[in-house]
Formats: sequence, C-alpha cells, structure tokens
Amino acid sequence: MDLKQLCEIHAPSGNEKQLRDLLLAEAKRLCGEENARIDRMGNVLCFRKGREVGHPHVCVTAHMDEVGFIIRSAADDGLLRFRPVGGIDPRVVVSKRVLVGEKKLPGVIGAMPIHLQTEDDLERVLDFDRLYIDIGAKSKDEAMEKCPPGTYACFDTPYAPFGDGFVCAKALDDRVGCYNLLELMREDYPGDVTFAFVIREESGLRGSAGAAFTIRPDIALNLEGTAANDLGTEDSVGQVCCAGKGVAVSFMDNSSIGQRQLFRKLMLLADREGIAHQPKRGVTGGNDAARFQRAAAGALTCTLSVPCRYIHSGASVCCLSDIEAQYALVRAFLLNV
Repeated sequence: MDLKQLCEIHAPSGNEKQLRDLLLAEAKRLCGEENARIDRMGNVLCFRKGREVGHPHVCVTAHMDEVGFIIRSAADDGLLRFRPVGGIDPRVVVSKRVLVGEKKLPGVIGAMPIHLQTEDDLERVLDFDRLYIDIGAKSKDEAMEKCPPGTYACFDTPYAPFGDGFVCAKALDDRVGCYNLLELMREDYPGDVTFAFVIREESGLRGSAGAAFTIRPDIALNLEGTAANDLGTEDSVGQVCCAGKGVAVSFMDNSSIGQRQLFRKLMLLADREGIAHQPKRGVTGGNDAARFQRAAAGALTCTLSVPCRYIHSGASVCCLSDIEAQYALVRAFLLNV
C-alpha cells in the first residue's frame, strides 16, 4: 500500500472504517492472520514477537484519522450547514472541493462573495456559521435526504508530487505515519513490537486512550505529521521545524513531555546512523504520546514527526526525504533498543 493510496482514502475522525479495513488486511498479510486485530475502540493492533528475550516491549503508533467536516443541518435553499471535525482554520476552506457521505457526493465549501459583503461583514472574523457546503441541492428536503445530519465530508484533493522531492495531498497528518508503520512491519526485531494504528486522534486522542491500556508497552514511539513553520515570514528562531531537514524529534508539547533519556538516545542514534533529523522546537499541540505516557504504569514516550506545511488544510505539503528519515530512525531504534 503506497502513500498515494493512503492519502486519498477518506477517513475523518469517527468514520475510519474504510481505511481501518485496508490497514487490517495489510497488517494480517505482513504479520500473520493471528497477530493482527481490531480492539473495542476500533484501533488496529499488530504484534510482532521479538527474536530475543530481555528487550523492552516497544509500541510504535500512528493515527489513521484525518480532519474533516460533519453535516448538522441544511437551509431552505439546500445549502448544507456543517462543523469541523478536528482543528481546521475556517479561513483555509472557502472554495475548497469536498466529497460528502458514503456515496462521495461532490460539493464545494462556500461563503458570501466579497461583492455582496458590507463593511461590517468584511470586519467580522470568518467562522463556520458563515460557511456552507453546496452539493447542488435545490431544497432542504433534497439536501437532507442525500446528506442527513451526522454525514461526514472530506477534502477532495488528489495526491500530487511536485518540485524537488515534495508531495501535496490531504491527510498527510497522519498517513505518513501509517505508511511508515506498514514499512516497519516488513521485518523482525530483537524485542517485541506492537504496531498500533489508532483512531480519533484529531477529536481528542480518543483511540489511543484505549490502546495504551491494552498494550501497556515499556516504550511508545508516536509517528506524526506536524506543523512546519519554515515559511518566509518566520526567522530561524521562530521556525518550529523545517520541511526537508529530516525527522522532527519532540522533547515537549502541550500534552506530554518526552522522556529525556529517550529523546537524547534518539538524537544520538540519528547522529550515529547519519539520519537527517532536527529537534521540534515548538511546544504547542498534542498527540497520542500523552495517552501512552499516562496509561496504567506509564511508558517512556517520544514523538517523531514529519514536518508538514499547511497542515490541517485541503492541501498539505511535505518532503519525501523526511518521511524516509522518520522510517530510518524508528527502524534503527527498534534494532538497537
């Protein structure tokens, strides 16, 4: 399963079934039918027995869900009213194409055109109450029949390589992590490893809360896509991490603090193996590492991220070499832990 296929599947937080079924089938193929399963929460867990005894049990995790939208009602003119699923800036969604519901009805996110806005309208902050999804319905009844409340919608963005080793797609957060989990599952390691594809990260780290208590690893490495702040408006001090400069190793965020010895071990290992890497210098945001750190007796945790420009939008951008660096560092760790 390649990154293009993973990114173009629609799996908004809370509606991950299509992707989950594919990941489960691939996990069974790579690790054996008896070693892969779906837990009660809907996470895909895959266990690979180590070749030796005496090594810590490591869990490597990535979330399968993506940000998206959910329909809540329709106006009399057939325009759908909706809310975001996950953290999406309303300023980046106007005029974006979406696919709505299981039938993937084409739609466009719209707002009042600038020609019709008053001065007061122009001064107001754009929010989701002022946006709608147009599916070409002519009435409320028609819209609600096709897209009842609770229907999900996703960005309609094709996967597109461009420039010098870059790719543009939706859902790079966190299909890059899912892709590398599948690649890591192709070989054996000295110690026991559990690979966890978790759900609902974008809506509150919900899937990992259950998985962490089930797996109870000694060490948890969380694979993510994170916000690259490497644009021309920022000086080098303000750049959280940069696309094209390697995997970003996190020492802290809003939800957890990486275990210091583990952070240092990963940085030194990357140096030794010649793997491109950088510290993630921002401490905002949160991810599934927090759930593993706090579950049961706790686990040593660290997050390894691929820097993504324009994250949580319809068109994120990352560098393929950073994806390769994320894979290389996790593989080196699993072989040397």
